[in-house]
Amino acid sequence: MAEDDRGYGAPHFRLHDLRHVYASGLIAAGCDVVTVQRALGHAKATTTLSTYSHLWPTAADRTRAAASALMASSEGGEERIAAGVR
Repeated sequence: MAEDDRGYGAPHFRLHDLRHVYASGLIAAGCDVVTVQRALGHAKATTTLSTYSHLWPTAADRTRAAASALMASSEGGEERIAAGVR
């Protein structure tokens, strides 16, 4: 995104910027590399990875998310056991 060169001060969007938004949305939704590659029309997955690899979660990100989900699912566990709810 670039500053509007006509002096309006509003952001100027190029069609290519929308392509990046689309790719980012696919990745955020959990699409894999090949899916994004095909959606963008890249001939090789390496092209997709060289541009967007920083957007995919790392192993550490996935571990933190899994641990967080585990802790959230166990919250209130003692109360459910005491009430006889499983």
